[in-house]
Amino acid sequence: MEATQTEAVMQELEALGKERLKKMYMSNGAAEPVYGVATGEMKPIAKRIKKDQQLADQLYDTGNYDAMYFAGVIADPKAMTAADFERWIAGAYFYMLSDYVVAVTLAETDIAQEVADQWIASGDELKMSAGWSCYCWLLGSRKDSEFDESKLAAMLDQVAQTIHDAPERAKYAMNSFIYTVAVSYVPLHDKAVATAAAVGPVEVNKGKGASKLINASTNIQKEIERGRIGFKRKYVRC
Repeated sequence: MEATQTEAVMQELEALGKERLKKMYMSNGAAEPVYGVATGEMKPIAKRIKKDQQLADQLYDTGNYDAMYFAGVIADPKAMTAADFERWIAGAYFYMLSDYVVAVTLAETDIAQEVADQWIASGDELKMSAGWSCYCWLLGSRKDSEFDESKLAAMLDQVAQTIHDAPERAKYAMNSFIYTVAVSYVPLHDKAVATAAAVGPVEVNKGKGASKLINASTNIQKEIERGRIGFKRKYVRC
């Protein structure tokens, strides 16, 4: 019996797996099954398949971390509905999936902001993380004119008021949001800088051994010194 396309891709991914990378992904929160494939190694397979939403859904549903990541690479975001994204976020069990697969794919759709807004309001850690991350991907790649300035200003205020009590991964994404507005959305650069200063260092990893502090101000300052204010990426997905 001939292997299905899904099985064939799974075999290709498995053959590319490296123990060292598998350990690294698992130390970041990935759980079995994981092969440990370098993202760059997926490019030749992606080139051959191009976009294939049906295959992407089947690979995502395997629950295998590498297959789920690859699903994001070959997904056709424009073919995905809000319900599809709800299904994907439900399967995204740690931040590398929620923020770097689901949020990235969502950022290439016309429904990105409305879905991200619902996730931010959900109170669920990884949905919030994906929602704020999606805005980072959007702001880093789309023209300033595509955004409602007053809405983003209100979101900066929301971050300032809630970040210190937000769930762990949401803190990281909210911190990135302040940074991204400051760097990539020129109309609110000054407000984002002021917000970062008002928020100050944010404690993460509380109660898990050594906590650490993340600070948007420090990173924004580096970009100001490099003359990178107004920076936009050409593509969301690498």
